[in-house]
Amino acid sequence: MMNLSTLHSYETRSICPENRTGGRGEGGATPLEQGTARMAARDLGTGWKVNPYLHVEAGETITLAQMEGSGVVRHIWLTPTGDWRSQILRFYWDGSDVPAVECPLGDFFACGWGRYAQVSSLAVCVNPGSAFNCYWEMPFRRGARITLENRGDQRATIYYQITYTVQPVAQNAGYFHAQFRRTNPLPYKQDYTLLDGVSGKGQYVGTYMAWGVNNSGWWGEGEIKFFMDGDKTYPTICGTGTEDYFCGSYNFENQETHQYQTFTTPYSGLCQVLKPDLQRTCASPFRRWAGAAAAATCPCRMT
Repeated sequence: MMNLSTLHSYETRSICPENRTGGRGEGGATPLEQGTARMAARDLGTGWKVNPYLHVEAGETITLAQMEGSGVVRHIWLTPTGDWRSQILRFYWDGSDVPAVECPLGDFFACGWGRYAQVSSLAVCVNPGSAFNCYWEMPFRRGARITLENRGDQRATIYYQITYTVQPVAQNAGYFHAQFRRTNPLPYKQDYTLLDGVSGKGQYVGTYMAWGVNNSGWWGEGEIKFFMDGDKTYPTICGTGTEDYFCGSYNFENQETHQYQTFTTPYSGLCQVLKPDLQRTCASPFRRWAGAAAAATCPCRMT
């Protein structure tokens, strides 16, 4: 907010089903007969929300956005249907065939259990009724591509808008990366690795974790350890417990009700608690964004 008065020569573009290329003066130009909502929009005509969504068939991968040249992704809004865990987001920077981001849709937006939960943070917001928003800054120098794969057995429908700026990218700007890992069940008394195999210069910017408990024991004393730059037996950074790392304390307990207390703040949160059922005794998602500003874990970094 402090930089809003600073003027730049950047150009803002937006890609959505109504303007698949983000081209100038091409928003809403889809002919009525080609629109996905042509029947609902038949009395409005071309230019008026005739193509607000795309279908992704079972087993299909579609390109949500293709951007050329240098720029920065500023905001992603989307609202999907279907199983969020079965839809895979991938981001490719500068012509690479290897995705820098590969993550289930719901987990990328801190909704790993496939149910809506409000998330109010600086980096990710999830708003009623199921509107996913991402504000991570994602620079690219020669181009970018964002795809969505539907691994489910039914058609999915996606409404989305990807806003980016056409601009030079500073030499010291890092690329955004995120990866997904899942283990169920986690072997007893074994470490769980959130992120590994990272080399070079970078900045770790956050973690999202969807945690399911399969017994009645307390899960929260697991310490977060960061092994950096050649650490072997012992890490440079070592926390005091799981709830402490995610910026809570004492079991996330409401001291009056003695139940888990959900919260969502700019940099951390426990946004959802699923009460006991036949599959699990408790399920909770946590998030923590670090630095200047996440899964199943979704660790995010800039390199």
